[in-house]
Amino acid sequence: MEYRRLGRSGLQVSVLSFGSWVSFSKQINDKVADELMGLAYDKGINFFDNAEVYALGESEKMMGRVLKKKKWDRTSYTISSKAFWGWRGKANKPNQTGCSRKHLLEACDEALQRLQLDYLDMYFCHRPDKNTPVEETVWAMNHLIQQGKIMYWGTSEWSGVEIMEAHRVAEKFRLIGPTMEQPQYNLFERDKIEKEFLEIYKNVGLGTTIWSPLASGLLTGKYNDSIPKGSRFALEGFDWLKERWVMDEKVKKVKKLSELAAKMNVSTASLSIAWCIKNPNVSTAILGATKKAQLLDNLKALDVVAMLTPDVMEKIETIMKTKPILPEH
Repeated sequence: MEYRRLGRSGLQVSVLSFGSWVSFSKQINDKVADELMGLAYDKGINFFDNAEVYALGESEKMMGRVLKKKKWDRTSYTISSKAFWGWRGKANKPNQTGCSRKHLLEACDEALQRLQLDYLDMYFCHRPDKNTPVEETVWAMNHLIQQGKIMYWGTSEWSGVEIMEAHRVAEKFRLIGPTMEQPQYNLFERDKIEKEFLEIYKNVGLGTTIWSPLASGLLTGKYNDSIPKGSRFALEGFDWLKERWVMDEKVKKVKKLSELAAKMNVSTASLSIAWCIKNPNVSTAILGATKKAQLLDNLKALDVVAMLTPDVMEKIETIMKTKPILPEH
């Protein structure tokens, strides 16, 4: 396993991490979660990602039960949660969502209870909150750090402007600014990581915990012919994922990518993940495997990175044609 610093912080995260979105409590049970987290940990993964909204709190409870059973040294792994949507779904009342001081502090306590932990290593504002002053959010996160309930705070799906505004506020009041952002990044979604955040890496530093490096499974090649039963796109309530990704044009590209992977004797998934973590601005890419074989194959991406020569990278660009156009200096 390779470990990278989370932005300019001293925290080291495994370049591949394990997340629970969609899968925990929806696709897998405690036994499978226990097996997959155990395998991940044994292979050197030290970051496990979660959020209050995943399976409306049940995902955190499941991870909490697994962690309690495993009895791993708490200092040997890092756990995250995210707050914004609340966990009560349609029953959410005012103040049970967003990034107000009230919600962030209460949501953190609730996440700790569900995960059965004393502190979170990483805590994210799961979306920008247009109704809360960014000063309030930064003060709240700083307060949680001072209380010892969280170690590092970050953002998820914030724009570069919003992240820099949080840093400006933090500097003004001498508070701790955001260390990391959790954006989507894969061969189809590249603008934020490769274009929008470029100045942030240089100016204040930014760790990135990537979600969906496989574009919700599209980049595994498993949708090349049809939608397999039990896969993410077949799940009820995830139709928006299906509509967004399963477009003929994208599938055509993945088929060509699969041909390249076959020539290299690697899976389409491990090639796509390797491409993602080859970018030095990626701190960690979160895997969302639901089966042991899947997780083991995803982990092979660590070996595939060395195979990504300039020639192979050029072939990938020719197939995908998704490279952002950067402004000329």
